[in-house]
Amino acid sequence: MNKQAHTGTKKAKSHLIDSAGKVSQDLGLGRIIGQVMAAIYLHEGASSLDDIGRELSLSKAAVSIATRQLDKIGVIKQVWVKSDRKTYYRTSDHLASTLQKGILDLLRSKLQTTDEILEEAENCLNGSEHTDEKKFLEHQIGRARKIHQRVNSLVNNPLIKLISG
Repeated sequence: MNKQAHTGTKKAKSHLIDSAGKVSQDLGLGRIIGQVMAAIYLHEGASSLDDIGRELSLSKAAVSIATRQLDKIGVIKQVWVKSDRKTYYRTSDHLASTLQKGILDLLRSKLQTTDEILEEAENCLNGSEHTDEKKFLEHQIGRARKIHQRVNSLVNNPLIKLISG
C-alpha cells in the first residue's frame, strides 16, 4: 500500500472513530465508549486492551472500563486468542439488532424521565395561584405531553417492539 493510500485510510478511520465518540456522547453514553466501540468495529480481527489504548491514545484503565460496559450491553464480546493470556474483543455477531434494541431501551428510559419531569412540574403548578404565567406554563406542559405521547407511541409501537426483539 502506498503512503497516500495509508494516509487516506488512517484519516477515514480516525474520522469514523471521532464521530462515533460524538454520537455516543450525544446519546449520554460518553465519548470514550463510542470511540472504543468504533475502534473494535474497524479493527480487522480481535483487539486487545493494549491495541485499543494505543490506537486511541487512552489509558488501559479507561479502555477496560469502556469494554466492560460495551460487553455488558452486548455490542462486543470477549474472544480467546490461542497462546495469549490477554483479553481480546470483537463486535457481537448480532451488532445491528443489539444496537437497535439498546437505542430503543435508551429512548424508553429518556421518555420515562421526561414523564417524571413533566409530572413534577404539574405538581408544582397545582399549588400555585392562578396567573397568566401559570396558564402559559400549563399550556406549554400540555404541548410537551402531546409530543411525549407521540414519541412514546412510536417507540412502544408493537411492530417496533417485534422488530427490535
